[in-house]
Amino acid sequence: MSAVSTQVETHSHAEDQSTAQWLWSILTTVDHKTIGRLYLLSGLLFFVVGGVEALAIRLQLSVPNADFISAQRYNELFTMHATTMIFLSVMPMAAGFTNFFLPLQIGARDVVFPRLNAYSYWLWLAGALFINSSFLVGAFPDGGWFGYANMSGTQYSPGPAMDFWNIGLMILGLSSMTAGFNFITTVLNLRAPGMSLFRMPVLTWMFTVVQFLVVMSFPMLTVAQILLLFDRNYGTNFYIPAKGGDPLLWQHLFWLFGHPEVYILILPSMGIVSEVLPTFSRKPLFGAPFVIFSGILIGFLGFGVWSHHMFTTGLGPVADSAFSLTTMLIAIPTAVKIFNWIATMWGGKLRFTAAMYHAVGFIALFTIGGLSGVMHASPPVDLQHQDSYFVVAHFHYVLFGGSVIGLFCGMYFYWPKMFGRMLSERLGKIGFWFFFVGMNLTFFPMHFLGVQGMPRRIFRYEEGLGWETSNAIASVGAVIIAIGTAIHLYAMLSSFLRPQDAPSDPWDGATLDWAIASPPHHYNFAVIPEVHSDRPFWDEKHENGPVVSQEKLAGPGEHHVPMPPPSYWPLVAAFFTAGVFIAFMFGKGADGFDLEAFKVQVAIQSVFALGMLLSILAWIREDATHR
Repeated sequence: MSAVSTQVETHSHAEDQSTAQWLWSILTTVDHKTIGRLYLLSGLLFFVVGGVEALAIRLQLSVPNADFISAQRYNELFTMHATTMIFLSVMPMAAGFTNFFLPLQIGARDVVFPRLNAYSYWLWLAGALFINSSFLVGAFPDGGWFGYANMSGTQYSPGPAMDFWNIGLMILGLSSMTAGFNFITTVLNLRAPGMSLFRMPVLTWMFTVVQFLVVMSFPMLTVAQILLLFDRNYGTNFYIPAKGGDPLLWQHLFWLFGHPEVYILILPSMGIVSEVLPTFSRKPLFGAPFVIFSGILIGFLGFGVWSHHMFTTGLGPVADSAFSLTTMLIAIPTAVKIFNWIATMWGGKLRFTAAMYHAVGFIALFTIGGLSGVMHASPPVDLQHQDSYFVVAHFHYVLFGGSVIGLFCGMYFYWPKMFGRMLSERLGKIGFWFFFVGMNLTFFPMHFLGVQGMPRRIFRYEEGLGWETSNAIASVGAVIIAIGTAIHLYAMLSSFLRPQDAPSDPWDGATLDWAIASPPHHYNFAVIPEVHSDRPFWDEKHENGPVVSQEKLAGPGEHHVPMPPPSYWPLVAAFFTAGVFIAFMFGKGADGFDLEAFKVQVAIQSVFALGMLLSILAWIREDATHR
């Protein structure tokens, strides 16, 4: 064998070994920063999947009497588009920022329970893959993302499609709740010395409010799903009116979760914008305590507005009046935030980076969505707009113009800290304009379509109804959004292919996360910093001089800071936990409840439950050994 071939084989073996080590490090990580990156990149992947589903919907509606996809496929597409965007894209992208920055901003080395944090991610991934695996059996969920009874029951969805959706969301809900308790405990116990609650950054406050919303609202959804599971698999009648059930029970339980979910999606973006605007206005956030309290009030009032989704169900004048009032009230803290953001920019030394473009665009687009939301606080107006394209326009201005634009704002702002790479400012600004123009072209005409009577979830429409032009414009806008998405993704990929190393503080930030290396060491802070204000790093740089030196913050060496070691037990525990839920798929016979099928289900669940118990015990023993 020649010397050249020997060198090639040695190099190939080294590459294979390096790849295997990298993969193993991902599978066993308990580092909050790596888990945050996994959430963010996974959410971006599903954002592309949800976008393709949206393009297929717009293709079908682009012209009258179209026949590009079947009616059944259309039902599956709009169900999976919304499910993907909400639970598999926006929520995990927000969770990525939460995982990465919440410990950094409070001066902690990690979350309280690092293994539980890893378990949450692997459980989320199992739920996401399970829902999408439904295509393997030709049974994509088709009952709408809010699964109204009885559309989600066996009468209208007799196959396994809605079982995939229902059980998959249970797994995702458990993942979210475990993460929520972990973050709340972290904030309460691991803040740096001197960091009182009101010295925490606004972003961390919004993350914290979201975790309380998660742990209080997801149990509502889980209860609704358990009842649906029993109706579909075991012959109960919780939602079947012909047998004494009440389909409105599902709506009450679902929207008790569903409206707080809106704020679970939007508050992280509000927090990001509240960090970006002061940074690029070169002044503190105007009225920061009011912004914090308004976020808390939004979370509190979010549990008192659920029935404005049900004005058309005949709740009566008393209930309609009460929920109309609370819906109007929740607009007040939202308006407070908008005015404070504008006041922050007023008189500031504005620097229009790509992140700043997205932050200003967020304010404009979210305001439009908020104004149309206030309109629906009036039951007579809501009666006209209910289940029309006006509502589709409203919630896309909130969730795309708000949540998605805000998250991309966070990517251009925080990508250097997360990955140690600068994103292209030029591509970021171009991508923003594609987003902004495409967003308005797609969804603004839908207001007119709704007023003209076009119902949502319509598969095909006839000529001569006056809907042709608006639908054509909306479809063109969807293509423009897709181009903007491709530009942003190209910018992110380019940051690795043609890297520009990021400094530790590229934007002259104010919070502790900018005081350490980009990307941070796995232990974050070699010496836990002591905090004396709500803008500690800014004060050290520009006012008081260094209180904690950069060397101590960055760390002289990893051996000085003991950290939890990698562990594969969270992955194993998540696998067995997901198996306990997935086993419900085996408990239903061809004609409903079947005793033999139920026995098979219990046997499978027992095996997975035992595996889950043993893996958690091993996890606890490993944790005790490490201590």
